[in-house]
Order: sequence, then C-alpha cells, then structure tokens
Amino acid sequence: MPDVETLGRILEQRGQSQLLRFYDQLDQAAQVSLLEQIAAIDWENVDDLIHRYVLDRRQVALPASIDPPEIVPARPEDDEQKKRLQEARQRGRELLVEGKVAAFTVAGGQGTRLGYEGPKGCLEATPVAHKPLFQVFAEQIMAASRRAGKTVPWYIMTSSVNDVPTRAFFRRHKFFGLDEKDVFFLVQGTMPVFSLDGKLLLSKPGELAVSPDGHGGSLLALRNSGALDDMRDRGIDFISYFQVDNPLVRCVDPLFLGLHALQDAQMSAKAVPKRDPMEKLGNFCLDDGKVTVIEYSDLPDELAEATTDDGHLKFSAGSIAIHILSRSFVEKLTVEGKCDLPYHRAIKKVPCVNESGKTVKPDKPNAVKLEMFIFDAMPLADRCVILETDRSEEFSPIKNAAGDDSLMTSLHDQVRRAAEWLEAAGVTIPRDADGQVAAALEISPLYADSAEELAGKVDPDMTIASGQSVYLGSRGQTGGLR
Repeated sequence: MPDVETLGRILEQRGQSQLLRFYDQLDQAAQVSLLEQIAAIDWENVDDLIHRYVLDRRQVALPASIDPPEIVPARPEDDEQKKRLQEARQRGRELLVEGKVAAFTVAGGQGTRLGYEGPKGCLEATPVAHKPLFQVFAEQIMAASRRAGKTVPWYIMTSSVNDVPTRAFFRRHKFFGLDEKDVFFLVQGTMPVFSLDGKLLLSKPGELAVSPDGHGGSLLALRNSGALDDMRDRGIDFISYFQVDNPLVRCVDPLFLGLHALQDAQMSAKAVPKRDPMEKLGNFCLDDGKVTVIEYSDLPDELAEATTDDGHLKFSAGSIAIHILSRSFVEKLTVEGKCDLPYHRAIKKVPCVNESGKTVKPDKPNAVKLEMFIFDAMPLADRCVILETDRSEEFSPIKNAAGDDSLMTSLHDQVRRAAEWLEAAGVTIPRDADGQVAAALEISPLYADSAEELAGKVDPDMTIASGQSVYLGSRGQTGGLR
C-alpha cells in the first residue's frame, strides 16, 4: 500500500494537496484505492501538461504556409491512374492472403447522445435485419478472411465505462461467428481532469476525475495492452483503423492497403470532398511538405472558402477517421510506453467534489480535459497516402440523435447504397415520385461487400415491390420482412 505521508509530501510540493482533503473520512478500502490512484500518476508528465495545456491558454498557432496535399482520386482520370489503382488493389489482396493485415476499431464511446444506453457498437443500426454495429463489422471481417483464406484478426478498443458490457455482448452473440481467439479487446487510457487553475479534480471524495485520452490514445493502448506484441507474433504489418460509428465503412479495403504498401507509407488516410467550406470535418493540408490535419474550427474562413481556378475548394479534402497504420510506425511512436502526440485542451462542464465533499454538477464550464487525436500522427510519418473516397459509398456516421449524421440519415444512406448496387447489377428498384427508394434494402457483407461482387451473384430479374423489405444474406434473399 502506498504511504499516505510520502504521497502527502509529494502533493504538497506540487500544490495538489486537495486530493487528500477527504482521506480521513474514507473507509480503508477507499483510502487504499485513492492512494493507488495518486501513486500511479506520472507527476513530472502531469506538471508539464498543466503548464503547457492548462495554464497556457494561447490559441494553437497555424503553420506559416499551408498548401493542399496530393490526393489519390477515387476514380482514375487516365490510363496511368487506372493502372496504378489496379496494381494497388492487387497488392492489397496479396497482403490479405499473406495474413499481414489486422482490423482495428475504436469503440470506447457510449450511445448516450443517441438516446441509447450502452456501448455505441451494440446499437442496432441496419435497416432490415437491425444488426448492431459490431455485427456489421464482424461480417465484413469474416468475408475478407474467407476471401483471402487467411484470418484478419480484429482488435477492439473499449473504455473503462463500456469494456465489461462490450465483452459480454460479444460472448452473448458468440462473437458473431468469428473465432474468439482472433478478437482482441483493449481498454483506452484515461487522463486526469484539471480545474481551470491547474488543480486535479475529484469526482468523488475517494476518486480522481478522469476522462478518455482521445482516439490518439488508441496508439498507446495498442502498446500497453500487448496488442502490438500479438500483431508481431501473428506477422501483422498493417493496421486498418476505423471508428465504431460508421456502418458504411470498408473495414478492410484492398485498394487502400495496396496504395499504402506500394508507397512504403507509415500512415495513410481516406478523405471525402467537403460538402461546403464550413463542414465540420478536419482539413487535410501540407505544412512544410508534411501532411497534417487542421480542425474545421481552426482553419481561417478565408482559407476554408478559398477556391482554385476551376472553382473547386482549395482545401476540399475532409478527414473521416479511416486510416492505415504500419505496425512498425505505431511501435516507433509508443517507445517505452509514451506517445509522441500532442494534447488538445477542451473546456467542459465536469461534475466534481466541492470543498464540503459533495459531488456537484456545474452550470458552466469548470474543467480542462486533455486528449490526443489520431491524425496528429500524420506529420510524424515520412510518407502518407491520402485516398479520396466516395462519401455515398463509405461514410455515413451515427453521431447525433436527430438531424445530420444521425441513425435516420445513416439508415437512409445504407438503403440508398444497396439500391445503387442492385441497380448496377440490373435489378429494378421501386422509387417514389421524388426518386427516393421505395423499399427497405439491406445487403449482408457475407453476401457481397461491393457492387462488383454483388453483380456476380444477384439475379437481375429479381422482383422488389414498393414497400417491401428485402435482405440479401449469406444464404441469399429473404423478402417480405417488416
């Protein structure tokens, strides 16, 4: 058990004695727990963070010169590009056959903002079969493994809040047909929460206030959990990273993998053309030849609205949090269990203990949360590839309870994409007077996970009636579902 007198002296030296203010009021178990929490803090690092990110409130300085980066187009514009994309797709398929690829899902969030109590990955998110997000990804990973004849292992980052229910959910659903040994759970790290004047806060008299360390913390979680060691033992060289809230994502994309590998890149990203200058997506930019992402809130309006000679946005490439990372690059960034990413500060309302020991909910922002962002690793890479992708094919996140980027808009987009795939295969799709799809459609990745694969399987003479629900699963069509 850590010594309370020794820790008390450390806290007094650093002006953090408030952490032991209620120590004598705690029972023995709570005392031990609090002391262990305090003893685990890297105080030299925390002191540095307080001075750099909490007390220093200067705005993030923008680079002196910002240019648009090179973007690989979603569709080839000439024969040379077509050949390049064909070679990349073939190389990506070879990597999968060689067993060099893993999938990595960041899934630490809860569904609270969506009105769902539980891990966001457990949310039912498909239009006909009502599959949870985790099942959507599991079926894609299973399909990719079957196609390659080699297992694509799946690494899932949870949080301290949702780790237990997430693991229980997978057990209850028998890992959605995947082999349990090929699904690796790891828990996201946390950071202390600070008052505006740099004091560590308590959420309860015997408990430090903490918050997740951001999606950039996923790199450190890979190291600390042993996931990187597991990948190395399996011969994994490439990590396909995506977040849990996007059911249209391609979990394992041979084209993206191949482009990354052929360019000998350390970190690559997918981008979509922004819908408008102020869309809330990070902006891919070049800073002194290095690819970086500038958040939409940090990019000046004159740059956000700048256009090229042909009238297109100069900074049009929006970040959608889909990446390929080389395992060796993640290992380099997390040597000795530390991560070479900067922190970002956010001023939030955080429930905390007041001077009388009561937990209160503030009515205005009272605390600083620090988190790392995954895209901040890109300037640390020697080479990056940015692949433009079609938003309608690969990006429809579920972030809000209503409006844009909600479950409703994602369901609509899933049906629209399924309809487009079916129409490309020659199937007639019923539409209303406004041209909207007039049926509920869903295609399991185990049946087809691309328009090209679907075209080789589906009967173009199949009939879909207005108002019908149609599900194409691993065993073919199920119609008439409600």
